Amino acid sequence: MSIALTGVIGDPVSHSLSPFLHHAAFEHLGIAARYERWQTSSAALPARVASLRAPHVLGANVTLPHKIAVVRLLDRLDPLAAQIGAVNTIVRLPDGQLEGCNTDAPATIATLREDAGVDPAGRRVVILGASGAARAAAFALIGARASMLTVINRTLERAEELLADVLASRDDDPYLRALALDDPDVPDAIRAADVIINATSLGWHRDETPLPGYLIPATALVFDMVYQPTRLLREAAQAGASTLDGRGMLVRQAALSFERWTGAPAPLDVMFAAFDQARSMAA
Repeated sequence: MSIALTGVIGDPVSHSLSPFLHHAAFEHLGIAARYERWQTSSAALPARVASLRAPHVLGANVTLPHKIAVVRLLDRLDPLAAQIGAVNTIVRLPDGQLEGCNTDAPATIATLREDAGVDPAGRRVVILGASGAARAAAFALIGARASMLTVINRTLERAEELLADVLASRDDDPYLRALALDDPDVPDAIRAADVIINATSLGWHRDETPLPGYLIPATALVFDMVYQPTRLLREAAQAGASTLDGRGMLVRQAALSFERWTGAPAPLDVMFAAFDQARSMAA
């Protein structure tokens, strides 16, 4: 029996727990497939994407820093990925073409609603960063009717570009604001937020945080997309805020990717259990 192949493309990927989730799902459903970590530099990205056209490949996940850069290397995008301008899932189609999808956006909203009990509708949201994950979150939150969205990024231009794309996709006029990290309005924006989302990679460095803890309001939910303990979440808890890590988002986006590759319903409970076991072993 031939073994189908999937994997995650990024730099770095050695920390990724995704293989555990997918292997558990493949085994549970009796699917002969393997999921690998594919360490890929920016220079090597075109060759890595081209390798996905092989007949035994189902597709791939894409993580930092390639979610935006990979778009130009694909044959087509599904409507959501085309709108967002970022891809975290590649599907090899029967004719060998590669389709880009975005499962981060629905996973973001589902995680807020199901794990934190927070509906974005009517909420004032701050997103830290302008990465591919930030783009997915921004589009998803505006689609879920957040009342105000502020994107804070080290480079103001990238935050402005992100929000310009969000605005161009809307028929209405949502309240959007872009701020540079050193803008004097940042403290007030943070203190007024109902939901603060970290979409930067700083949480992978446990001693670094995208914002000082004293700014975090006790009434906010702080959602760090990183799925390990972070300084941001520790300081948010100390401030009395509610906290949410990236566990739910990782598993839900993985489940949606799995369904696109296999056509089978993902065993979500199995994938959550595999994640919890893998994270406890890695701690």
